[in-house]
Amino acid sequence: MSALLDVQDLSVTFHSPHGLVEAVRGVSFSLQAGEVLAIVGESGCGKSVLCKSIMKLLPESAQIVGGRILLKGTDITGYTEREMRRLRGRAFSMLFQDPMTALAPTMTIGRQIGEAVLVHRPRLPRAALRRRVAELLDLVGLDPAAARLCPYALSGGMRQRSVLAVALASEPSLLFADEPTTALDVTIQAQVLDLLRAIQQKLGTATVLVSHDLAVVARAADRVAVMYAGKLVETGTAEEVFYDPRHPYTWGLLRALPARAREGEPLYTIPGMPPSLIDPPKGDAFACRNEYALAIDYEEMPPMFQITDTHFAATWLLDPRAPKIEPPVGRWSK
Repeated sequence: MSALLDVQDLSVTFHSPHGLVEAVRGVSFSLQAGEVLAIVGESGCGKSVLCKSIMKLLPESAQIVGGRILLKGTDITGYTEREMRRLRGRAFSMLFQDPMTALAPTMTIGRQIGEAVLVHRPRLPRAALRRRVAELLDLVGLDPAAARLCPYALSGGMRQRSVLAVALASEPSLLFADEPTTALDVTIQAQVLDLLRAIQQKLGTATVLVSHDLAVVARAADRVAVMYAGKLVETGTAEEVFYDPRHPYTWGLLRALPARAREGEPLYTIPGMPPSLIDPPKGDAFACRNEYALAIDYEEMPPMFQITDTHFAATWLLDPRAPKIEPPVGRWSK
């Protein structure tokens, strides 16, 4: 079965006053219809840039310098802005992390959802448009009466649901959810994640869920891709990444979860900072923060080693010649 989305060796750069930023470096992944893929990593690792590059929402200073983007088998890498406008909303849509900045503050929610519907159905009669807006509000768990309210009259969770209704207005095949729970408290986070999962199951919408928090994606993801310094360093099913992590960076992310902290001990933090991508380090970009780094990590970038049919990790610790290391993380519990 062909993939809904197939990204092949994608590279994206930014022109900056200090030099060329290699924001995405040779990233490859695929996504099946109805699947939820979580992309996780620290801020600045290229997660959002990766998603925006697929939708061609990057600023003028950015450029796709290599690779291909296939949507349902069609190469859209070279599509013009006019061609992309026909895809946005209908083929794929995006849910941003701050709903207040994604909504016009003085327009009613109903009008904003209605505008999203009319982009691809401009001749829809007014009565049918009102019904469609009510259907979308109900789909995201809001009372249709909320259509008469402006964003400032809604809670953070209600605003995020409203933005989700806008994103689903044209029934896209693929939804990019970029840190959709960052601005919400823990209780509302859980509600939004459960809602995303319910919509995915009801509509069959594939989802790319971007987050820096592994605990968040554990609730919703089918597969997980761990990203560091513009590259994917580990991919696998959610069970494989949480129960059998192989990359030291994944170990660090799991150890840093508050749920793993022991009473009376400080919360674990990964030492150091991600490297500058203006001049990425030679070899494994994580080597200088990796207490298990080998000499070769500073000289040569590791390939993606295959662990199972679905589990891969880019670390020299998986080379048959490497010493055996006991992972410093215990069994994950959802």
